[in-house]
Amino acid sequence: MIEVKGKSVEELKDICVSLRKKIIETVSKNGGHLSSNVGAVELIVAMHYVFDAKKDPFIFDVSHQSYAHKLLTDRWDKFDTLREFNGICGYTKPSESQYDYFVAGHSSTSISLALGAAKAISLKKEQDSRRPIALIGDGSMTAGMAYEALNELGDIKLPVIIILNDNKMSIAKPIGAISKFLSHAIAGDFFQKVKKRTEHFLQYLPDSATYMAKKFEESLKLITPGMLFEELGIDYIGPVDGHNVEELIKAYELAKKMKKPVIIHAQTLKGKGYQIAEGYEENWHGVGPFDIDSGKSIKSAGKKNATSIYSDALSQLAKKYENVVGVTAAMPTGTGLSRLINEFPNRFWDVAIAEQHAVTSMSAMAKEGFKPFITIYSTFLQRAYDQVIHDACIMNLNVVFALDRAGIVGEDGETHQGAFDISYLSAIPNMTIFAPRDNASMYQAVEYAYKHEGPCAIRYPRGAFFECENVEDVPFRLGKSQLLKEGKSKVLLIGYGNGVGRALNVSKILEKTGIDCAVLDLRFVKPMDKDMLEKLSKSYNHWFIISDSAKMGGVGSQIAYLKNDYTWDNVKVISFEYEDDFIKHGNTTLVEEDLGILAEQLAKKILKSIK
Repeated sequence: MIEVKGKSVEELKDICVSLRKKIIETVSKNGGHLSSNVGAVELIVAMHYVFDAKKDPFIFDVSHQSYAHKLLTDRWDKFDTLREFNGICGYTKPSESQYDYFVAGHSSTSISLALGAAKAISLKKEQDSRRPIALIGDGSMTAGMAYEALNELGDIKLPVIIILNDNKMSIAKPIGAISKFLSHAIAGDFFQKVKKRTEHFLQYLPDSATYMAKKFEESLKLITPGMLFEELGIDYIGPVDGHNVEELIKAYELAKKMKKPVIIHAQTLKGKGYQIAEGYEENWHGVGPFDIDSGKSIKSAGKKNATSIYSDALSQLAKKYENVVGVTAAMPTGTGLSRLINEFPNRFWDVAIAEQHAVTSMSAMAKEGFKPFITIYSTFLQRAYDQVIHDACIMNLNVVFALDRAGIVGEDGETHQGAFDISYLSAIPNMTIFAPRDNASMYQAVEYAYKHEGPCAIRYPRGAFFECENVEDVPFRLGKSQLLKEGKSKVLLIGYGNGVGRALNVSKILEKTGIDCAVLDLRFVKPMDKDMLEKLSKSYNHWFIISDSAKMGGVGSQIAYLKNDYTWDNVKVISFEYEDDFIKHGNTTLVEEDLGILAEQLAKKILKSIK
């Protein structure tokens, strides 16, 4: 553990330089979140200087900016394994270190966690020795959950310290030295004592005098950027230079002395210390390996990924149909919607980290006759599950959910693996669920989604599809599968989405052992092609399900459910979907190998099963 307490300001600055260097060197090799981490170095060094990470809950919102915290605690020597299989996680993880308070990977949870911790600390009568600290970025403040927590915090006024890392947009425009002086004064001891005495004194004054005194206090708040938080009942300090360790320490120590909720507004520069990444370029938020000197990616260009194919298909559709609209939640580049936002600025929107709002607002547009494509990561749609049911499906509205990053996402790990969308969407009435298997069928899927009546969902992987060679490209028809290959054995491989390409690879391996199996592209999970399955049950009695999804509530369980309603007693169904566990981070191939779902591993399991 790197000790920062008792260090001089100059020594702390040197530590910040070392942390930045280590982060940049490691991320350039392993990939990860760069600009947010180097931008938060001083914030985190000052946190460790003023507070006690052993007992004070350090709560990082999203926690993608916690690399400096990891390095300062007990992971410097292991940091070169960042995001690698069985290595250091890119997010906070209590099972990895006692200094990580909570698992995080999705945004806007930190203030709620800090408030919950403060309630527990109060009940345990530990408030004199422990203080929750939440570090939250300005982007995470765009989600409603943050304000739900602020609303209660301002009401019950437990001592919680919130550090607002403002690295892109100001909450309000700073007014230089005057603003800084006034905001420190309002939150400081002198002003608080005067405020309490004034409130006591005002009880004995006429109403008119009380009114004038209150107006004077409010006028002070109006010329500080913290008016919003003050009105919520939370004291405000700032704006503070988020790269000035000395100023941060003073602000933190001031907040620590105040036994009430405080928000410290720190302004930082994303990418600080690595000039190529400095500023507000989204492409430096999360990066793959790159050359430090040039900033250029060192990965060679591979196959076109599924996201870019979806973006192409949706762009063609939007040019063809004027009622096509779309939305994403703070992931325009990641979902491929940045292109659409540029091409059709009046029809495609990024609503920031507000998945619930994205779904509900698009549901209203569907009611007005538009065709919304809600483009979102599989794992992030979980945040809007009630809106999918309540605002889209109950009214059977023509809304399309395009789920990017379905299946294994690799280095981002448990909080980002797109395992559960089939399971949680299948339970909803009126929902139709289908998936493309490759690039060509993606265009067909997007075209079908436009014509489909009612809510529907399509899913596709991070990265490129498995190649599906020598198969006919046919349009999607509601609830209809496609038999890609007939077999001479009793073995049937049922693939879904990217699992179809994996199934075709398995079939090639089995052919070399003398097993000629059939391959079915299921296409639709809901509704399922019962007629085709009934027909295939007469020729094949060993069915193997290959889909990049959770086994519980997944493709295999739904086929097994159908099997119970039909006379398929001779059919044995085995699913190779993910077991009932959260999937660790790491290189996708290594993760899949650990899960036992590489084509070679599946072929061996099938051979063992049919003997």
